[in-house]
Amino acid sequence: MEQAIQVLGSLLILTPFALVQLGRMLPTSALYLMLNLAGSSILAADAFTGRQWGFLLLESVWAVVSLIGVLRLVWNDRPILRS
Repeated sequence: MEQAIQVLGSLLILTPFALVQLGRMLPTSALYLMLNLAGSSILAADAFTGRQWGFLLLESVWAVVSLIGVLRLVWNDRPILRS
């Protein structure tokens, strides 16, 4: 089950990254930021339970930066679910 959680979290980060690289999504879009926030939060929680401190640091920072991006969209009155 732990592997499935890690794969899910990774896919939530890698899918939008790949879409940005292919020109199918903007890195400033709400969907991109929300998928990154979800994936990195899942991986950070998994890293915490596994006591993997370096991985926890990486994913926690990734989650915080994504959250800041989402909050900027909210503060600028942009719809959250528009990609």
